[in-house]
Amino acid sequence: MSEKNQILAKLLTDNRLKISVAESCTGGALASALTSISGASNYFDRGYIVYSNESKIDTLNVNSKTISAEGAVSEMVALEMANGVFSKSFADIVVVITGIAGPAGGSKEKPVGTVCFGFILKGKISTHTKFFQGCREDVVNQSVSFALHHIISLF
Repeated sequence: MSEKNQILAKLLTDNRLKISVAESCTGGALASALTSISGASNYFDRGYIVYSNESKIDTLNVNSKTISAEGAVSEMVALEMANGVFSKSFADIVVVITGIAGPAGGSKEKPVGTVCFGFILKGKISTHTKFFQGCREDVVNQSVSFALHHIISLF
C-alpha cells in the first residue's frame, strides 16, 4: 500500500485538498495509511473511528432509523456517515468504511467480508459495496487498499 499512499499524498498535496475519514471495521487502518507519509498534516484533516451504532449516530448524525432499516453495514449508512464527516470537517474529500471484518458477525445476507464505502469528492457522492475474502486482517487490508485505489481513480 505504500506506493498508493505516496501517490495519493502527492495528489492531495499538489491539488491542495484535505481528506477526512470515518471507519468502522477497519478501526483506523485507513487513517494510519494516510498519515504514514511525512507531511500528512498538509492534507489529512481528521479521522473518526465509529465502531458502534451509537457512535455513528452520536458522532456523525447517522439516523437510527437508517441503521434499523438497512443495517450498519449498508450503502445508506455509508452515505449518511460520509455526509456527517463532510459537515463536521474541512475536507474536500471524505472516505468512510463500514463492514464486517469477521470472523464473527456475518449473516447469509451480509457475510463476513461485506464492506460498504462512501466517498465524497468535489461535491460528488458515491457508495460501493465490496465482498472481500480471507481472515480479519485480509478484509481490513483489502478495504484500505480499495479505498486508496478508488480515491486515486477519482482524480
